[in-house]
Amino acid sequence: MKRWQAMLVYAAVAAVSGAAPATPTNELFQEFGLFGIWAIDCSAPPSPGNPHVSIAALLSGDVLEEHNLGADYAVNHYRYLSAERISADQLSTQVIFQAGSEGEERQTLVFRIRGNTRRTMFNQPESGPVRVKDGIALASGSKTPTLMKCD
Repeated sequence: MKRWQAMLVYAAVAAVSGAAPATPTNELFQEFGLFGIWAIDCSAPPSPGNPHVSIAALLSGDVLEEHNLGADYAVNHYRYLSAERISADQLSTQVIFQAGSEGEERQTLVFRIRGNTRRTMFNQPESGPVRVKDGIALASGSKTPTLMKCD
């Protein structure tokens, strides 16, 4: 009986708010096929020009991403706070870059995912200027790389 009452309360709250519950971040990542390893060239070793990007879900449901640039570089860590589908092939996310470190930074990232490819289309730190817009890194004027799924 209590389960039935809880369902009625949940339905009433959802009806009043007018919004459907958000899809959990790990479920959206699964739907977009993002879990696994990505690189420009999967057969080449990690390097600044060929980052190997690993995306995994923890048992807690948290989604983590690591950018391996090779043995001479520190690994960049991202923890996803939320994700929202904005189109059939685009996902907007809120992340913490280097969580818990001196360089911690909250960012908005938008990815385009098509087939087995992924590309950053937008990046902006919470309190800073846009870094990537429409797939162009504004500092260099170059296109962001298209990563291929390796596994």
